Amino acid sequence: MSKAIRLYETGGPEVMRWEEVEIGTPGPGEVHLRQSAVGLNFIDIYHRSGLYPLGDLPATPGMEGAGIVVATGDDIDDLSPGDRVAYAGLPPGAYAEERLIPAHRLVKLPDAISDQQAAGMMLQGMTVQYLLRSTFHVKPGDTILFHAAAGGVGLIACQWAKALGATVIGTVGSPEKAELARAHGCDFPLLYREEDWVARVREITDGEGVPVVYDSVGGDTFMKSLDCLRPLGLLASFGQASGPVASFDPGILAAKGSLFLTRPTLMTYTAERDDLLASAADLFAVVESGDVKIEVNQSYPLCDVAQAHRDLEARKTTGSTVLTV
Repeated sequence: MSKAIRLYETGGPEVMRWEEVEIGTPGPGEVHLRQSAVGLNFIDIYHRSGLYPLGDLPATPGMEGAGIVVATGDDIDDLSPGDRVAYAGLPPGAYAEERLIPAHRLVKLPDAISDQQAAGMMLQGMTVQYLLRSTFHVKPGDTILFHAAAGGVGLIACQWAKALGATVIGTVGSPEKAELARAHGCDFPLLYREEDWVARVREITDGEGVPVVYDSVGGDTFMKSLDCLRPLGLLASFGQASGPVASFDPGILAAKGSLFLTRPTLMTYTAERDDLLASAADLFAVVESGDVKIEVNQSYPLCDVAQAHRDLEARKTTGSTVLTV
């Protein structure tokens, strides 16, 4: 029997159970996937805690993984047993040794991309892809602000934005994380606990502010992020690691300079098969070129995922984290 993490209730890391599960036979359009590596992401914590409902329980969390195709159901022409593949996004169920998954959510891996790299970059890397190339199209000469610059998404974003010719300002939680972000292309790592980062952003931009702020922190940073924008600037609020954003009067956006606000998700940007393939191809290309290096800085056995969740919530991790199967 194969094993997986199962949730029978939401709550802290202790609610995750490692137990045997029945896989079954892939139906039409489905693939039986044997996984070698699974990605760890903050959305997993939201699912485990109940902030983002997983649906009917019991359920298996996890949004990202890589492995080998074992078998395919009917009506699948572009995948075969033995193919190396990866995925990110819905449906959940990645915290498993094996799983069934819709074939249209899988992408074949280039030879140059390892399974561990893929599991550590698909969700985070494609998130950066849509943020920098679609939500706000970063171009040479732009100055951007990216929160949590030493995290998994942040380190990819700093490198990619730098390769696009942008100046990158990033917030980080410690001097060690500041050096890590700087080494990955962040021009101005700001210690959010020790300095007035809004004033620093204004100083760096000669009082103008930035055209875009990418904010995955949420409650603790939202209003100050708005204060960093220049008139007609965009706040891309794509996470809430510190908790949800409080309700506010949208008139604030007008008062602060006719600002724009969006709450984007990878699931929307890659909902169509063609968009998924284009996003993955863009990510693979920038990694294979060497402009973006994927660093898996933490690894845990999948059965020890509770400790991985504790470390991620305590902000003890940097870069990408992979759960090995």
